[in-house]
Formats: sequence, C-alpha cells, structure tokens
Amino acid sequence: MSINTAASGIKSIKGGLYLVVDPKPGLDSVLPKVEAAIRGGVDIIQIWDHWSEEQNQEEFIQKICALAHRYGIPVFINEKWSWLKETPLDGVHFDQIPVDITFIRNEIDKPFLTGLTCGNDLERIHWAVQNGINYISFCAMYPSPSVSSCDIVRFKTVQEARKLTDIPIFASGGIRPDNIHSLLSLGVKGIAVISGILKSESPEEAARKYKQALEQESEINT
Repeated sequence: MSINTAASGIKSIKGGLYLVVDPKPGLDSVLPKVEAAIRGGVDIIQIWDHWSEEQNQEEFIQKICALAHRYGIPVFINEKWSWLKETPLDGVHFDQIPVDITFIRNEIDKPFLTGLTCGNDLERIHWAVQNGINYISFCAMYPSPSVSSCDIVRFKTVQEARKLTDIPIFASGGIRPDNIHSLLSLGVKGIAVISGILKSESPEEAARKYKQALEQESEINT
C-alpha cells in the first residue's frame, strides 16, 4: 500500500495504482467494478466530474467512500471541492489551478489532500510546489479515448518536473502494463487508469496486471 494512514485519516500519498472512476454509468454498474479493482490492488480512487443529470451525486460519493475506506483507500473528488464539507472524501484533484486555494482550504476547514493535473506547462508544477499540493499528475502520456481533451505530455517535461520537486508524480492516459517501464524511469511514482480497468471484462485481473507491472518496474528503478 502506498499511503500513510492514521486514526485521524489519510496523511500522505506516495504513489501506486490510481483508479479514476467515471460515475455516469450509475452506482449499480460502477460499485461492483470498483470493488473488484480494489481486490486487484488499487491504492487510490478519484471520482471523475462526469455525471448524468439525474444522478444522486452525494449517494454515489458516500457509497464509494464507504467501500474504499473499508480497505484504507483514500478517495478524491475531481474539481467539486465543496463535497469535502459534506462527505468523508479525503481530497480533491484539480484539473486547473484553482483561483484561490487559501479560500478553499478555509472553507473546508479540515485536513485534506490535493492533486493537480499538469500538461507541458512547468508553471503548474511551480504553483503546485509553492502551494503545498500533495501530488501532481501528467495527462496524457499516450493517446487514449478517456483523455481526448489532454495534450500529449513530453517525456522531457516529466523529467524536468522530477528535478523541480520530490512530491509524487503520477502519469495517466493510454497507459498499459507493457508501457509502464518507460514512465517509471522518468521519476513517475504511480499511474492513473480509467478504461484500462473499468472497461475490462475482469477489473480485478486488469488492476492486478497494472499493479504487478508497477511494482516490478519500481523495484528495477529503485
């Protein structure tokens, strides 16, 4: 497991297998797949901001948190930070630099974790370091249907980020078990996956393959 925990909750993120959950198919469809993926070795979960109009967002968040927390897994919400005030979410992942991170922290008024998506703009990395963001994620490393809105990240950008900070770096977008090795050599500590796990016929087996490849390559690059 790649998180530090205490009685008061999740304290830090170090890396590992990061599952991004698309809630739009609905709780009945998604929850069993998430549980299977957890059995396969998922370390962190993010609920993507991709809802259908009729969905009960609070119920979905509560059920995912209840499931994940039974396994000691932290749950992030994508962008909608105000849900941290009403639910047991552990953190928020920002796709864009928030206008006022100090305001958000004061509004939530409890410890929580933060992540930021970075592309090829090193200014985002500088901002993350200056504002105490817990991890950064690069999207997208390879073409993928799930990340059509992301530019392809240059490997050199990830290498430069590793020189600028020692906070955990995650990579996402088109990642398969057989191309993880090329990312960990850049200083990446974890990978984020959506369709590669949740659209698999066996989310548990898919997650296990990612996790095994991640751990094997981590040992090689240690």
